[in-house]
Amino acid sequence: MIISVRFAVYLSSLSSIVDLPLQVLTGHANNPTAMKHAPLFIYLLFGILPGAQAAQPNIVFILADDLGYGDVACYNPESKIPTPNIDRLAREGMLFTDAHSPSTVCTPTRYSVLTGRMAFRTGMRGVFTGAGGPCMIEKPRLTIGGLLQKKGYTTALFGKWHVGMTFFDKEGKAINKNGLEAVKRIDYSRAIPDAPIHRGFDRFFGSVCCPTTDWLYAFVDGDRIPVPPTKIIDRGPLPKHPYSRDNRPGMIAPGYEMEEIDLQFLEKSLRFLENHVKKSPKKPFFLFHSTQAAHLPSFPADAFKGKTKAGPHGDFIFELDHVVGELLKALEKHGLADNTLVMFSSDNGPEVPTVISMRSDHKHDGARPWRGVKRDNWVGGHRVPFIARWPGKIKPGSTSKQTICLTDLVATCAAVVGTKLPNDGAEDSYNFLPALLGTDDGKPVRQYTLHQTISLALAIRRGPWKYLDHKGSGGNNYGRGGRWGMKQYALGEKAPKAPAQLYNLDTDPGETTNLYFKNPEIVKELKTKLEEYKKSGRSAPIRK
Repeated sequence: MIISVRFAVYLSSLSSIVDLPLQVLTGHANNPTAMKHAPLFIYLLFGILPGAQAAQPNIVFILADDLGYGDVACYNPESKIPTPNIDRLAREGMLFTDAHSPSTVCTPTRYSVLTGRMAFRTGMRGVFTGAGGPCMIEKPRLTIGGLLQKKGYTTALFGKWHVGMTFFDKEGKAINKNGLEAVKRIDYSRAIPDAPIHRGFDRFFGSVCCPTTDWLYAFVDGDRIPVPPTKIIDRGPLPKHPYSRDNRPGMIAPGYEMEEIDLQFLEKSLRFLENHVKKSPKKPFFLFHSTQAAHLPSFPADAFKGKTKAGPHGDFIFELDHVVGELLKALEKHGLADNTLVMFSSDNGPEVPTVISMRSDHKHDGARPWRGVKRDNWVGGHRVPFIARWPGKIKPGSTSKQTICLTDLVATCAAVVGTKLPNDGAEDSYNFLPALLGTDDGKPVRQYTLHQTISLALAIRRGPWKYLDHKGSGGNNYGRGGRWGMKQYALGEKAPKAPAQLYNLDTDPGETTNLYFKNPEIVKELKTKLEEYKKSGRSAPIRK
């Protein structure tokens, strides 16, 4: 049998996907036992196998909010919160022990996840609330959704967006401001020009910012808010406990149930999976499921209240675990599980009031075993759970010590689908597919890793060495006392005159001893490399 070069390349790719020798697919195998599988190739090639899945794998990414490294049982043996579905995902896949969010707060992390680029490069400080915009992602910029769209994927995002949208007033002027007064000015008859459906996603249903925290409590469907808010939220009937803080008195739409948000997002993702199988069974999909949990306020749905012994926040994380479980069940129900790469992570470390109260009330530490929490540039602010499952590709029950960052999703997904990245996109993204497949041979995926805070304080890491280009946490105020203050967790500074910080995480994982003056050569190396990455606009190597 003679085959063209292009067809040969296709067969080679297909052989790796179906895990059959190329000789079998081309009919050249001499082994009669092996040749009995040859008809499978015909079915796959022409798409006539009943229930056949797309050759390209489906990809599901579940991004939790403010879920700490110590909040998940498979990461923390002392956790007081049961997470059976997330633990199951780890048993069936790979658990990363050295994964990091690009930032220590929501908005910049989400920008970086979507674009593979560190958000400090945009110059934006802080996070969006209410009608804040425009979208941080400028229209020409590559996104993970757009990348996969070009490879024939149906792309969908359900849940929290939080990288900005542009709303207009009745005169057609862009508002692009945070706060209650800005929300009151919105003309809901006008379409949003920079919603997720304009940034690489075929479908979107979710919230503009934090679903139960910020000034605009209404759902965006596509590029419009079909049910606009009509009044200021009445917070009287809502639960009151130490984990119900962080709920702004914004405008709320009819039918927007503050204690059911994650179940509504889940319903949208489940319906998407069901409809996709019915309408486009041969087309691959990318589903980005972005949860509210476990961001404050901790408002678990009625079905989860009192289900743990760790209070409302424990119940909320238990609900998050349920969401993960339902998505996994849906993949199995629709025959998608074997051809789907599932990844699970969090956008940063656990929130300040959450950690303080959980430590006090339930002896549970969401940041365990690290120093720092959300907003801090110490490890607890950005080391996050990361678990991946891909049946037949990722070894079940495996663990990786590779240092990875959520910016790396773009380059990794590009490698999964076999496409090259341009040099003007995903500038801080590295491909960790070899780590997933166990073919990395211990070679580091990335030599250096960047970290940033809400204030744009920066840090850089190489191996065990971490350099923070600032004093203090870079985020939280550790001089503040009182019930909700972090002063109780402040450590004595052993190098008080140092303008920056250097730690060896191998010998000092708690970042307690600043080695700035003891290792000036390493300070110089890391500071120089940080400045290089800032100036060049990228930390990933130039792609050839």
